[in-house]
Amino acid sequence: MRGLVETRTEQQSDQQPEQQHYTHRQILEILSGLMIAMLTSMISMSVVGTALPTIVGELGGQDQYSWVATASMLTMTVSTPLWGKLSDLYGRKLLFQISMAIFVLSSIAAGLSQDMGQLIAARAVQGLGVGGLGALAQVILADIVPPRERGRYSGYMGAVFGISTVAGPLIGGFIVDTDWLGWRWCFYVCVPFALVSFVVIQKVLRIPRIRRDASIDIWGAFTITASASALMLLLSFGGHEFEWNSPWTYILGAVTVVMLLLAVLAERRAKEPILPPRLFGNRTFVLTSLASLFVGVALFGAMIFLPQYLQIVKGMSPTASGLMTLPMVIAMFLSGVISGKVVTSTGRWKLFPVVGLVLVAVALYLLSRLQVDSSPWLIGLDVGILGVGLGLTMQMLILAAQNGSELRDLAATTSGVSFFRSLGGAVGVAAFGAILTNRLKDELLSRLPAGAGGGAANLQLGSPEAIQRLPEPIRGVILESFTRALETVFLVGVPIAVLGFLAVLFLKELPLRGR
Repeated sequence: MRGLVETRTEQQSDQQPEQQHYTHRQILEILSGLMIAMLTSMISMSVVGTALPTIVGELGGQDQYSWVATASMLTMTVSTPLWGKLSDLYGRKLLFQISMAIFVLSSIAAGLSQDMGQLIAARAVQGLGVGGLGALAQVILADIVPPRERGRYSGYMGAVFGISTVAGPLIGGFIVDTDWLGWRWCFYVCVPFALVSFVVIQKVLRIPRIRRDASIDIWGAFTITASASALMLLLSFGGHEFEWNSPWTYILGAVTVVMLLLAVLAERRAKEPILPPRLFGNRTFVLTSLASLFVGVALFGAMIFLPQYLQIVKGMSPTASGLMTLPMVIAMFLSGVISGKVVTSTGRWKLFPVVGLVLVAVALYLLSRLQVDSSPWLIGLDVGILGVGLGLTMQMLILAAQNGSELRDLAATTSGVSFFRSLGGAVGVAAFGAILTNRLKDELLSRLPAGAGGGAANLQLGSPEAIQRLPEPIRGVILESFTRALETVFLVGVPIAVLGFLAVLFLKELPLRGR
């Protein structure tokens, strides 16, 4: 045992001088490669949304419509913890390049798909690559930059998420509307940028690989993946593909619980666990994971349903609704960069997520007050406040988790926090979707005349364009009902943001390490 400890100490001491040789310019070069990879991979997740009606029209398979989006989200979420542990065993750079190769090949396969089955399979594999790129980019940044200096760079990483959320639908709409491109370029367009990132990382990233004999936690990987997959399927399809009170709900719920219990047993016994049990004894990891979960619920819930308000209620095109979220992206970028620089100069970080989550709660409340006739300026102000809150929060939670973990748990901690944020996103989309559907139905039943559209209960709303063409007063009633339903969705997000605020409030502000 003493020899093993000495060997690891020597390895770490050998590694640290290499890390200290990175200049500011070299870090920026590496960061550019990481950001290109994250941006292209995240865009690939959202670019398909505006193209789906066209894809289904050509390939058929309307009953498999939702699987195109869900397959990649599922594999991205469940694979995130696995990439972190594998990078501990086989090296960050190698695993990052493998995830990049998986992403590129699956993107090409998705573009070449001849039926919905092939497309769904390619999207599932694509999600694996996206999960690796997202998790490992954060880990690599943590490897080459000490926590005290990391703030000045992490703001750029946080802005990537917001930019991709807006850019994806915009790019998808442009590609589908361009005759000489077609929907298949929604998948091809990311490939050249991914290859550029691969070349940049290959050229500038030099992280020494620590060789050690270790076994892969196969049983842990299986049980964690099975548990998360069952939960994701339950949240994604409950209330849509099957009723909440149905055998499928109970089966998937039981699988989730059983596999979770087996995962706990597997991780306690594994020699190299994917999610080491000691992490859950780390107060910082637990609280940042909880806060990330709540942030994911609020963020994804707002970003999925805000475009519906803009397109259905305000009558905007998909492109215009995407442009209306630009204030959020700009605010997220500026607040992330500025707060990161302040953290680097002062070493104090806790104030930012505390204030950030307060702003998130305030922004969600303001969004719940939107009316049918709300002005674009008011909408822009509300989403701008949301962007400031998210910019102050998202990367700071990862920084706090990394700083509070042992160096041996750096990758597991980073991928674990990212996993809980993605899981929160799935919970938010499912829960808010159910709330919106039920509240909209109640509002229509109470407002529409019994004979309108064949009865309020049987009314099919159709596309945003179809709703705008409806005669008055039916159109006005539907727009008002949708606005009231969205009011409930955003109001539910407020206490969720408050829970995230409380989790951050109980965090202990540990001094940022300088090494």
